[in-house]
Amino acid sequence: MTSIGTGYDLAVSTYSPDGRVFQVEYANKAVDNAGTAVGLRVKDGIVLAVEKLVQSKLLVPGANRRIQSADLHVGIASAGLIADGRHLVKRARDEAQAWRDIYRQPISGKTMADRLGQYVSAYTLYSSVRPFGCSTIVGSVNEDGTPALYMIEPSGVYWGYHGCAVGKGKSVAKTEIEKLDLSNMTVREAVNQITRIIYTCHDDAKDKDFELELSWICAESKNKHQFVPEDIKQEAERLAKESLDEEMED
Repeated sequence: MTSIGTGYDLAVSTYSPDGRVFQVEYANKAVDNAGTAVGLRVKDGIVLAVEKLVQSKLLVPGANRRIQSADLHVGIASAGLIADGRHLVKRARDEAQAWRDIYRQPISGKTMADRLGQYVSAYTLYSSVRPFGCSTIVGSVNEDGTPALYMIEPSGVYWGYHGCAVGKGKSVAKTEIEKLDLSNMTVREAVNQITRIIYTCHDDAKDKDFELELSWICAESKNKHQFVPEDIKQEAERLAKESLDEEMED
């Protein structure tokens, strides 16, 4: 029995005969059409990177961030519909503040991912709402200094990762991530590698120009989520371009 075009995709609360929820699958498509977002968990911290496609030359560089802070020690990178990503960041900030108010301590990465996952999942249960058209990568360093990295999908399911990628270049990015020895890698090394991965995923022939957004949580940032300093970022971009040029020559 086919479920394509037979009305099973009109509401998110309707299952198709073969057990699929088409509205959630369409939300995943919205994520797959967006710029790539990558997260790496290494031995001494977290690094997040986003390929932010520039929709117009009139846009101010550095505006419309796709990486944002949910708490001092929690960073969120999103891929998909920008407004949906901002909505989830606002929700994450509310959760972080509520946790501090009640327990007088910073929220852990696991708890943040769990609460955001439940919130996203609720938007797949009722016909009066639609699923979020974005996937979010949540990175944090807990009070004991251990890094944590999670990715929340439009269905509300979340997984813990050493390295993850979402967006149109996710297949290439995952292949590159699997080659890395993340458990023995430092944050400085991860910045160079994640920049190379973003440049590898970007297709100059098909895609628009892009801005690289790069952030980290590590001892160098005092375990706070901060954007990578401009000099380190520029050096990483230079190395990534040189690496790509060498590969093209070979």
